[in-house]
Amino acid sequence: MANNSLAFTNNVFEALCSYLNDNCIIYRQIQHQATYTSEESSLARGEDLSIDGKALFMKVDDQFHLFVLSAAKKCDWKKIKERFNTKKLRFATNNELFQLTGLVPGSMPPFGRPILAFDLFIDESIIKNEKIAFNAGLLTESIVMQVADYLKIVNAEVFSFSIDK
Repeated sequence: MANNSLAFTNNVFEALCSYLNDNCIIYRQIQHQATYTSEESSLARGEDLSIDGKALFMKVDDQFHLFVLSAAKKCDWKKIKERFNTKKLRFATNNELFQLTGLVPGSMPPFGRPILAFDLFIDESIIKNEKIAFNAGLLTESIVMQVADYLKIVNAEVFSFSIDK
């Protein structure tokens, strides 16, 4: 099966920055020490945790998908199972994440195609914010951008799949 994702031909960070630049998106790039959790990332960026876009790489039945929600929320597995009419839902393993994306946990940006070759699903908690912040394919690089711009350039389905922590 051929993979047409930019992630497999370029560094994900470089592909993401090129994609944003090609689409004339204004964003702020932040270099910081390596961060492994949303909490660490939001502190390093100096941004509120609620605007942090937590990207979850999950396997639904036999397909991998990317789910993005505010890091201030928890994933409601029941809502995802209902949306896909399935009982089979789990996080990708670290090995699956690396094999399929070349990324390590904590570095996944909230982008599906053409950056990463997966369907993208965005929780309503993201669209309620003005900005979204995220690690951009590296544990040491973050991007902060307007949610309105983010929604213009991603091909995603928006539905509610978060609950309060």
